[in-house]
Amino acid sequence: MSQLGIDIGGTKIVLALGDEQGEPIRSTRAPMPLSGDWEADLRAVAALAETLLREATQDDISLRGALERIGVSVPGPIDADRGVLINPPNLTNWQDVPIGPWLAEKFGVETRIENDANAAALAEARFGAGRGVDDLVYLTMSTGVGAGVIAGGRLIAGSFGSAGEAGHMPIELGGRLCACGLSGCFEAYVGGNAWRERLRAELPIECRAVELAKGDRSAVTPEHLVSAAKQGDAVALAEFDRWLDDVVRGIVPIVMLLEPSRIILGTIAVAAGESLCFEPLRKKLARVLWPQQSARVEVVPAALGRALPERAGLAVAMNARSARAAD
Repeated sequence: MSQLGIDIGGTKIVLALGDEQGEPIRSTRAPMPLSGDWEADLRAVAALAETLLREATQDDISLRGALERIGVSVPGPIDADRGVLINPPNLTNWQDVPIGPWLAEKFGVETRIENDANAAALAEARFGAGRGVDDLVYLTMSTGVGAGVIAGGRLIAGSFGSAGEAGHMPIELGGRLCACGLSGCFEAYVGGNAWRERLRAELPIECRAVELAKGDRSAVTPEHLVSAAKQGDAVALAEFDRWLDDVVRGIVPIVMLLEPSRIILGTIAVAAGESLCFEPLRKKLARVLWPQQSARVEVVPAALGRALPERAGLAVAMNARSARAAD
């Protein structure tokens, strides 16, 4: 039996056919169809899936007619129980779209959707840096701060399907305004967009990060800052240390509330690497956590990298099977 994983993003779509264990057999990537009509867009997605399935069965006749399940990773917010994408900011006219029921009817198999952060957590748990543990938290650390929580081997969805929104925990009451409309959110301090805006407003003109942006402070990005810090620039190192302090402020309540055995950080943290990010972060955490926690909670980089979109939808499909089996 095979699984079909679909990763829907604001600009691209990735489809992957996996075997019974969720290992990719064949995949394809394409620009995300955005016609302004969600049903037309879904028909285009289905056509890509049908082509992928047809090509795979031509290569391996044992796959013919053996599709078991579809898993879909989408930008939230969603209603996972109903399989509905509610109002994603980067998918025009995709409000209240019944992705799950539509694909289930089209292909005649069970279809489950998850928001992209939860899907990434499932993928890292099954295929990446979370293998071997039952309790973990995954933080995207990219444009914003998405999160997924797995406890006792199960994804935690919450009563309303939005559990795990660590990016919107307040780390400073009355603090910076967040894009979500609240203030003081974790994301407003360490998310890529918020950090970029602060760098452009506060970095001195005479520093390496601005040089890397061709002297234009209004063009500085976190990538420039990380590159400058790796080159030993004092201003960049101080700013990155400040960013790490804010990361600590978000991680400590996660540990105190959930005490996962592993925290997985993606994107910005992965780009910064072990010596610049993870080693000093662990030392900072050791100073503010209980000793038994800092000694046992691992903080590690995400492992899947560019393979994540292929794995995310497949992990959602496999999670549906695991949850049903456990029930």
